[in-house]
Amino acid sequence: MKNFYFKIDYVREQFPALSKTVNGNPAAFLDGPGGTQVPKRVMDKVLDYAYHHNANSHGAFATSIESDAMYWKAREVLADFLNCMPEEVAFGENTTTNNFKLALGLARTLKPGDEIIITDIDHEGNRSPWRTLEDFGMVVKSVKIDTETITLDYDDLMSKLSDRTKVVAMNWAANSCGTITDVKKVIDAAHAHGAITVVDAVHYAPHRPIDVKAIGTDVLLCSAYKFFGPHLGVMYIKKDIGERIRSIRVMADDNKDMPFKFETGTPAMELAAGTAEAVEFIADIGAMHAEYFTEQLSGLSGRRRNIVAGMMAFEAYEENLAMQLRTELPEIPGVKVYGPGPGHPRTSTVSFTIEGVHSNEIGKFFADRGLFVWDGDFYAIETICNVLKLEPTGGLVRIGLAPYNIQSDIDRAIQAVRDFVSK
Repeated sequence: MKNFYFKIDYVREQFPALSKTVNGNPAAFLDGPGGTQVPKRVMDKVLDYAYHHNANSHGAFATSIESDAMYWKAREVLADFLNCMPEEVAFGENTTTNNFKLALGLARTLKPGDEIIITDIDHEGNRSPWRTLEDFGMVVKSVKIDTETITLDYDDLMSKLSDRTKVVAMNWAANSCGTITDVKKVIDAAHAHGAITVVDAVHYAPHRPIDVKAIGTDVLLCSAYKFFGPHLGVMYIKKDIGERIRSIRVMADDNKDMPFKFETGTPAMELAAGTAEAVEFIADIGAMHAEYFTEQLSGLSGRRRNIVAGMMAFEAYEENLAMQLRTELPEIPGVKVYGPGPGHPRTSTVSFTIEGVHSNEIGKFFADRGLFVWDGDFYAIETICNVLKLEPTGGLVRIGLAPYNIQSDIDRAIQAVRDFVSK
């Protein structure tokens, strides 16, 4: 890649939130893993729908026709984001709700004794829905993680797989500390036993391109509010798999059509409009930076090409900032950074603790300086509370980067840790 120059000023000017100040300090939004900030163009699209096209579905009048067309167009845009067909894209309230609907739909055909595999590295949004099926007699097994590197124990996974396995659910990137899992390796192993695979890409989606065909998963879930959109869940379901699954919805057995069978009630069409615009924002950034990734973009065209370029530009920019955090934070006395070592793929999320200090104290110290970070377990409860046993000290402090962060945000965060330790 030739000398990479990221157009940070163009990116930042699109986010009104970045004008916020706290105690005289410019706000540094380092809370991306909990939800990114939203470009003005996204909310403009939401408002345009509400003001000019608002109607329920399948009417004969103008606004209903416009609304239906917009809603399908949103599927087409998200299909480019995921590299699938529009009829494989379903929208729902959020990823957790989508996952519960999926799990309870599968419960209609699974039998007592059927096995489901989840992992200790996952967010509860990809654990609890499957654990609920224990009430129906299904057996749920959880794959261990390496406590030093916070990576999935593949040997333990392989030992748990069998021909009784019907579902394997895993995340692509851990929201606790950014670990990226080789999901294709897991998917291939699961498919060898005839299992359906469910990938939670909520934390992965804001940082790297998604290609559902390349990894071969049956289902993938993500949330638009993690990649600059409104609060809406997005679910990819491979068409032939989706047609076989019995869903839960009104008149479920009468509606066999994909992807409508996985959507309940009147959809949030204005949020679908905003979600599509968030992807267009990514594509816009990609068009500006595609020259740096010509080799990786070979064979791609149109919106899909620009989306991939945009995600690659975000990753290249964020990684330099994250590397500074990973390098300098461990040099501060008492600070421990969690996650895999050099060479293992990870997102730009950096999590740490300070020995003998409750993480909420650090979060509040940061907040007073206008540094917005998360502290706690982030619903990665099995990882943080039960495996790492960090609950008594408040879990982790999590710094999550987004493409609107700047060098001074990182410098201020590192200095805040130094000041906290020395106070």
